[in-house]
Amino acid sequence: MADEIAADFCPRTSNGIPMLGLGTWQNEDPEACAESVRTALEMGYRHVDTAQAYDNEAAVGEGLASADVDREEVFLATKLWIDNLGADDVAETARESMDRLGVDYLDMLYVHWPAGEYDPEETLGALSELYDEGLIENVGVSNFMPEDLETAIDVCDAPIAANQVELHPLLQQPELRETCENYDVDVVAYSPLARGQVFNHEGLQNVAARHGVSEAQVSLAWLREKGVVAIPKATGEDHIEDNWESLLVELDRSDVDTIDNIDDVSREVDPDFAPWN
Repeated sequence: MADEIAADFCPRTSNGIPMLGLGTWQNEDPEACAESVRTALEMGYRHVDTAQAYDNEAAVGEGLASADVDREEVFLATKLWIDNLGADDVAETARESMDRLGVDYLDMLYVHWPAGEYDPEETLGALSELYDEGLIENVGVSNFMPEDLETAIDVCDAPIAANQVELHPLLQQPELRETCENYDVDVVAYSPLARGQVFNHEGLQNVAARHGVSEAQVSLAWLREKGVVAIPKATGEDHIEDNWESLLVELDRSDVDTIDNIDDVSREVDPDFAPWN
């Protein structure tokens, strides 16, 4: 069934981001990582997300190069680690990331966390220069709280296109979503399946059973309904395909209400340096 879904079937945000992408966190085996990227792209995915900290940019680049898909069709994103956020480091390590990925521009370059060497004016000033040079198509931030995002918007000469955060039915972040919407900043959800916790939730199980689909597909469809981009990580073809087929799932109002009313909260990514700690 996945082969029947055209690449252009996947909707995009107003900022041009495909609303379903392939996450590559913990996809550290080079051969498996490259193969998963190739598989996803040839299945129809047009959005691939990586990061300097994932230590797999070269493998992602290999998968991109081996896929029978033009580079220009793919929305490729990576993230600057917290040690690389000084002005000189931003410029130098961004180019190093592009070299590893085998590309001459990035569709999105994120600040991975507002931590470590992050200084709003210095870091975002350097990113704005890369944007002006045409080396990056979009500036993004990640794990920014509403107040962090507002500061970034104030000081960054380039538009902030997206804020990538943990978001799923068990961590719905309504205030953050509202802030992003107010500033025309897309929300990109990492860990959109709550590291597998969605499979164990009774409400999601019930919605999935009504539609005859997986809890993963329900969670991804709910995010899409909310206008949120999802980048679930997957390595095997079966999981890549299952996530892709979420594009065929249409939730009704009662389904959305059921998920909206989930009271359980589970934050899966919570380092000491996170801005909420």
